[in-house]
Amino acid sequence: MAKSSFSKKTLVVVESPAKARTINKYLGSGFEVKASMGHVRDLPRGELNVDIENDFKPTYEILPNRKRIVTSLKAAAKKCRDLYLATDLDREGEAIAWHLAQILGVPEGKTYRVIFNAITQSAIKRAFSEPGRIDMDKVMAQRARQILDKIIGYQISPLLWKKIARGLSAGRVQSVAVKMVVEREREIRGFRREEYWLIPAVFTTDLKSDYSQEWLDFITPKKENPPTIAEQSKWLTEHNAFKAELYKVCEEKFKASKQEEAERIYNALKRAEFKLADIQTKESVSQPSAPFITSTLQQTAANQLGFATKRTMRVAQQLYEGLNLGSMGFLGLITYMRTDSTHLSGEALKEARDYIGRHIGPDYLPQKARIYASKKGAQQAHEAIRPTDVDLTPSDIKSLVTSEQFKLYALVWRRFIACQMTPARWNVTNLNIVGQTSLGRCWYKTTGRVLVFDGFTKIWSTTSSQQQLPPVESGQSIAVVDIKADQHFTKPPARYTEGALVKALEKEGIGRPSTYATIISTIQERGYVEQTDKKFQATDLGEIVTDKLNEYFPKIMDVAFTRYMEEQLDKIEEQHLDWLGVLKEFYGPFKQSLDTATRQMKHAKAEVTPSEYKCPKCGEKLVYRFGKNGRFLSCSTYPKCKFACPCDREGKMIEEKLSEHKCPVCGKAMMYRRGRFGPFLGCSGYPNCKTTLRLDKEGNAMPPKPPPEPTGIKCYKCKDGELVIRQSKKGPFLACGRFPKCRTIVSIKQLEHLKQLQSAGQWPPQTPEEADQILGRKSKKSATKTQSHKK
Repeated sequence: MAKSSFSKKTLVVVESPAKARTINKYLGSGFEVKASMGHVRDLPRGELNVDIENDFKPTYEILPNRKRIVTSLKAAAKKCRDLYLATDLDREGEAIAWHLAQILGVPEGKTYRVIFNAITQSAIKRAFSEPGRIDMDKVMAQRARQILDKIIGYQISPLLWKKIARGLSAGRVQSVAVKMVVEREREIRGFRREEYWLIPAVFTTDLKSDYSQEWLDFITPKKENPPTIAEQSKWLTEHNAFKAELYKVCEEKFKASKQEEAERIYNALKRAEFKLADIQTKESVSQPSAPFITSTLQQTAANQLGFATKRTMRVAQQLYEGLNLGSMGFLGLITYMRTDSTHLSGEALKEARDYIGRHIGPDYLPQKARIYASKKGAQQAHEAIRPTDVDLTPSDIKSLVTSEQFKLYALVWRRFIACQMTPARWNVTNLNIVGQTSLGRCWYKTTGRVLVFDGFTKIWSTTSSQQQLPPVESGQSIAVVDIKADQHFTKPPARYTEGALVKALEKEGIGRPSTYATIISTIQERGYVEQTDKKFQATDLGEIVTDKLNEYFPKIMDVAFTRYMEEQLDKIEEQHLDWLGVLKEFYGPFKQSLDTATRQMKHAKAEVTPSEYKCPKCGEKLVYRFGKNGRFLSCSTYPKCKFACPCDREGKMIEEKLSEHKCPVCGKAMMYRRGRFGPFLGCSGYPNCKTTLRLDKEGNAMPPKPPPEPTGIKCYKCKDGELVIRQSKKGPFLACGRFPKCRTIVSIKQLEHLKQLQSAGQWPPQTPEEADQILGRKSKKSATKTQSHKK
């Protein structure tokens, strides 16, 4: 007997199990909540799968690792009363919802779209009481963006493989991001520093004591580290002292670019007496920052917590989807973390103001709620990132979550509360100090501030380089504690940190904050940039790829054009712009550039750049060439003379240096060399002897790895090789003897088991999936999941 419609359940589909688990507890028994694990249907990988000649028609397929999930969802859809698609509220979420609707085949009249920016009981119930339909403008905007990125990636990348090296990629946003790092690197390289001098002073209002020697003893480091700014401020305060800078000599602005100029003025100042000529005090107000959007959360987490953008988004996703908080159950702790809007709902504003009034004090509560204007193009239907329940303070959840979850939640919670608090007030005092010298009157100036009311800084602390001044009066004489002439040099622009690169990308309108984490990961994985001391440096590979793309695809690499395309993609969603028109406008000029590049682009290894060095073997000029390990110096007469040597980032020759070690194979001296994995020892008899030895972190030679030990077990993947026992830092493991052509790896624990299976004729199996089943592990396909459960 068929079930009545009243006994059928409503099917709800979300992206992730965590989200499903949290939502499930807010819906009644009439609902069944299932997870799609992100995209279930997409453009297949490995090919373009877009029919450009037929209006850019995409060919979608069920993802191989989602077939089981789709089968389960279809079975549930057949017996459901209604279908509610509760995927994320951004373009990707809308596209996932559309694909699910197409696949599951529930009648349109029974298919609903629900969106919410927080996984709380009130937000879920409100969303399900007001369901809508799939927003096709959003779906088309996502489709256009995906096809555009696919065209660029799949048509330029093969060209880079042919002309530079395999495994490279190009991208609409990633290539421009690399270009920004490359240009900054070249600015730094081309920077010419200039000398300048300053003559700072330390003064005190205490005329009865001479603190000169005490200050000198204090400021001169007894160990490696000098006193910190905080320690210096404390000393100055205790001695009624303050720092000041010389800014005017004889009514002219002070400027000294040579030591002689600075010493002439310094010698005159040493014998001068000083007094306070002018005191100006005014009140300064510091306003709190807006609540977090995606980009500002990424920047602040990078600067304050040291989190990489990828880590920030992973942890934020966990906080949004819900965590197990013991007796409280699963709770979503923050609102949706992919947003460019600083808008806050009336309910959220009331909760914040109530909390401030109850727990912080009425003096910290402004008369009206603070409203923050979002940037142009921001989606006002979205909210800023905020806690879902302000009464759930960071200290309440600290013992229930991981360290990184606690730190990020505390950051979001404090920023949200602070954004609705009163400003901080300061008394800022500017002092002008005059000294009569043999050169005429010389003027010093300094600024200090005193906190009058802490305001929002009670929750969100800020730092300032301004010092605290002692009580002073106009005309008061002051004593010199220290005056000195300091040599300085102008500095090149700073390299990008992750936070700074995110800020620069956002400022230029390149990409969207939700994609920045992926972009930054990709450009590092491809070897285009490296991080040193948390700062990005362009590699030789990054520079060569950027130069090639700049030459043949100037539009794609142009920041203004990239920004324009981003705006066009936004207009598809917001202003119903025709998505086909956007793609056609782009593709015509792009195809011409692609054809030209295919015909004319030279291989990177065929190009040489002159250097200042001469070949030590034949005396001819050395040139820069590009190889698999990056740029190196080579004789210009190659192959007649085969001399080659490495060079550093600046192109300076790294001279080969003999080590005290002998080659374990031929007995010749080993030499220090550098490869793509860092320094190592190579035999001086190369290429006749190719022995190498690894170096540890201290630069000491490590013993050579023992040769692989044969096992006789056939490799299940390539069928040609046999598994051998190799050694790693974590111990022995099984790997195919045909490495690197075959990269099969198996746990050493399976050794005896596989020997028994092979002797019984049950190994190797026919497919990798069967092998995974025998080995008791998930197949790579079924285990592949992105952090956000989206591609």
